Amino acid sequence: MRFTDPAAALAQTRLIYDNSIAHLRQAMQRYVAGEDLPGHVRGCYPFVRVQTDTVTRQSSSESSRLSYGFVAGPGRFETTLTRPDLYAKYYLEQFTLLLDNHGMALEVGTSNQPIPVHFSFAEDGHVEGSLSPQRRQLMRDVFDLPDLAAMDDGIANGTHAPHPGEPQPLSLFTAPRVDYSLQRLRHYTGTAPEHFQNFVLFTNYQFYIDEFVRLGHEAMQDAASDYVAFVEPGNVVTQKVAGIASALNPTVVTASEARQSMTSENLDRHASLAMTANSKAPPRLPQMPAYHLVRADGSGISMVNIGVGPANAKTITDHIAVLRPHAWIMLGHCAGLRSSQQLGDYVLAHGYVREDHVLDEELPLWVPIPALAEVQVALASAVTQVTQLQGLELKRIMRTGTVASTDNRNWELLPDNGPQRRFSQSRAVALDMESATIAANGFRFRVPYGTLLCVSDKPLHGEIKLPGMANHFYRERVDQHLRIGIRALELLREQGIDQLHSRKLRSFAEVAFQ
Repeated sequence: MRFTDPAAALAQTRLIYDNSIAHLRQAMQRYVAGEDLPGHVRGCYPFVRVQTDTVTRQSSSESSRLSYGFVAGPGRFETTLTRPDLYAKYYLEQFTLLLDNHGMALEVGTSNQPIPVHFSFAEDGHVEGSLSPQRRQLMRDVFDLPDLAAMDDGIANGTHAPHPGEPQPLSLFTAPRVDYSLQRLRHYTGTAPEHFQNFVLFTNYQFYIDEFVRLGHEAMQDAASDYVAFVEPGNVVTQKVAGIASALNPTVVTASEARQSMTSENLDRHASLAMTANSKAPPRLPQMPAYHLVRADGSGISMVNIGVGPANAKTITDHIAVLRPHAWIMLGHCAGLRSSQQLGDYVLAHGYVREDHVLDEELPLWVPIPALAEVQVALASAVTQVTQLQGLELKRIMRTGTVASTDNRNWELLPDNGPQRRFSQSRAVALDMESATIAANGFRFRVPYGTLLCVSDKPLHGEIKLPGMANHFYRERVDQHLRIGIRALELLREQGIDQLHSRKLRSFAEVAFQ
């Protein structure tokens, strides 16, 4: 069907998706009950398609300022879609921009891409767990299972080449790739994708999470706060009810109860707190626990403890990227490499040495990872506002320079001093294990990125991280550092996302979706 109304196109997307999911769930319930189903059961994703024969754009002055929302030239462009309940606000914006820029009707229909039956389960649905091993083995004969060939990152990596007659992509991610990451986010972070906000902080230390939790609960007791809920692993929601009296007594609720209290206009892709009816804190934290300071419009702040190492940094950003956040920032500790640095000094990264090796195949080392002016200005302004320092006093505690990221935590023990020589040649001022990975994946997935680190040791100058010294350092710096990161994201939100999504992150023939 063809549509010139973006809301109608979204409604048709919902209808196709909901019908496919209902068909798969009903068939799966019958299969679990022991029924032998005739033939192969299949439900397919919806697609959206646009076709144009001109490079001319018919855009308004507002949409013409954006770096997305239009196709690169004449041709047929298409993508599969999933979870229109979760992505309703996002899809509506993309549909609106395509219609505004090209004046061509959108075609919405049922694709040939099967929905893997595992991706059709509800949040708390694990019906296949009750199957016998033999019946579970037979599932692939009856249903479509996840196919990794349908969810690679060729589009994002710039290596995708459509076969003759195939449409060009509209989005960086196909529907199966999105669904795969949504499932992984639940597993790694302990919270459902609906809770993630448009601005994300990453850290490599639990101390920062402890402080974020404290600030989140404080916000729930502040009647003037713009944040409406705080979500912790297990989808445990602490909600701030409107009004001073209720705000002084925040309530821990299940997500289903939280949804009932939300007004209808706030039940969009991010603000909806409808997760599961049995939300509870997990007996143990997941691998990379996430915490969410929720705003009603979804522009709040999510924070993830990624732990140590570039593998975790790549893994989590691979999956959060499908949520299309507006920015992510790394806050963590680093080794200071210059004698003039002091413990507790800040490092604002303006370049990266990538010795993490986890993205070498997807993003070659010859690709530069540029600093993004909007993020750099926001971080520097946040440091000024939080520390109340300016001029030479500010320069005394914050240095701008290159950050090196390594996959070898004990790099300083190598006998030939090779890493030390390379870091010196690169003019690096700090070293960690995650920042370059997060920035590089931001570049790869077109998510604005930044890094503000805090010097916690100076191994080249005899100041190694000892327990007593570290504990004192954590008490002195974590609160201030976290407040700087939060303030930087608030500044980015206030300036508007049209300035944040930069053309410098988009390639020559870029997909239309943000």
